[in-house]
Amino acid sequence: MEKINNVYCIQGLFADSNSYLIDNSDSDSEYKYILVDCGTGENEGYLHSAIKDTGINPDDIDLIVNTHCHFDHIGGNHFFHKAKVAIGEFDAESVRDEMSELTVSGLFGSKVKRHDVDIELQDGDKIANFEVIFTPGHSAGGISLYDGEILICGDTIFANGGIGRMDIGGNVQSMKESLAKLKELDVEYLLPGHGPWVDNGNYHIKLSASMLL
Repeated sequence: MEKINNVYCIQGLFADSNSYLIDNSDSDSEYKYILVDCGTGENEGYLHSAIKDTGINPDDIDLIVNTHCHFDHIGGNHFFHKAKVAIGEFDAESVRDEMSELTVSGLFGSKVKRHDVDIELQDGDKIANFEVIFTPGHSAGGISLYDGEILICGDTIFANGGIGRMDIGGNVQSMKESLAKLKELDVEYLLPGHGPWVDNGNYHIKLSASMLL
């Protein structure tokens, strides 16, 4: 477990996405503890234990932010029934629709257990000290979070030059536009949806962007 500024980084287990716990308890916001992505929902003990290791009670998480609608990021939302759920506005319907194939839950041989969305996020919205950046391409409504130093980027890009697949609800042109947008940011820490989080984020973003741009 590593803490970068006010963000605890939790490595995903097996097919789970990484999860990032934002400690916003020093603010006046109604949301004190914000969990970005929750994995598949198949490893509750692991995720709860990791959260407890930060000194935060999982029951105190009051907001979940999903970077996009895929099962390996939203499947664990049901672990935190007291928390509100926020996701990009163009991925919200895929979560709400129990029959949607865009959650790709079938690829994992499972089903999404929580379908409510409380907040549809738009480009430029604020989550704690982070700005919401609309970054579709991997999905139709993918988002990233940026605080001027840290970029939580879901499956848009990964460390060492990786980019998210675009064949299930994604779009190559949208991905190009998202990569171009992220390339303009000044990022010290890159926190992706899978794999290692890294410093020297600018380098990794430019390497990923070179795959399509």
